[in-house]
Amino acid sequence: MIPVGLGEDQISQWVGQHLWPLFRIASFMMVIPFIGTQLVPARIRLGLALLFTILVVPWIDEVPQVESLSAEAVVITLQQILIGVGMGFTLTALFQVFVVAGQMIAMQMGLGFASMNDPANGVSVPVLSQLYTVGITLLYLSMNGHLVAFEVFVESFRTIPIGLEGLGQGGVWALAHRISWIFVSAMLLALPAVTAVLIVTISFGVMTRAAPQMNIFALGFPIALMFGLFAIWVLQGNFAPHFQQYTEETFEFMRQLQGQP
Repeated sequence: MIPVGLGEDQISQWVGQHLWPLFRIASFMMVIPFIGTQLVPARIRLGLALLFTILVVPWIDEVPQVESLSAEAVVITLQQILIGVGMGFTLTALFQVFVVAGQMIAMQMGLGFASMNDPANGVSVPVLSQLYTVGITLLYLSMNGHLVAFEVFVESFRTIPIGLEGLGQGGVWALAHRISWIFVSAMLLALPAVTAVLIVTISFGVMTRAAPQMNIFALGFPIALMFGLFAIWVLQGNFAPHFQQYTEETFEFMRQLQGQP
């Protein structure tokens, strides 16, 4: 039963004005690192998405008036999900940079066997990667990076209004190329430690050729491990500046994804 004075068009517009932002916000909440993990139950994420939607809806412009079960409504819904997942993936890529860097360093220095279960993602990662993950999460929250991320995300409702136009082909390709940015940034972050351990390994190779009686397996592994730990300790001084630089690049990419200069 439709109340008097409230037509089908008004109901459709009201539902679309709340439902489509919910799809975008919920998709974003399900992907971002500090909320969209297995440590946070899905009910809590959905509740936060509903609360966030109620706060954001008054700032949203008029939504397209289309039928609820039409093909255009399905396309608009898929576009909102793609926008939310794409912007959430951008933040996830920032955290994965340090995970990949920790894996590179751990494999080079011989700590690849020392792995543990990551409770956030449900996969087994080296201990060094888990240490980096905890460190950057604390840094990110202490620098109010989550507030900046939500601010940039809310701007997407103004720069990418709800409609048939979404990220577009250029935005999808930019997200695909973001994967290469993860490996390049991780390699630059891990390069000093990897180079230091590589020099130690080459030195032991030369010593083995000069003195074949030396047991390289008995001496090389612990010394490479010690040099690797020393290199990690030295690199901690530049950890925060690198994280700040990558965070700024991430937020800049999120704005470029929305078509902002």
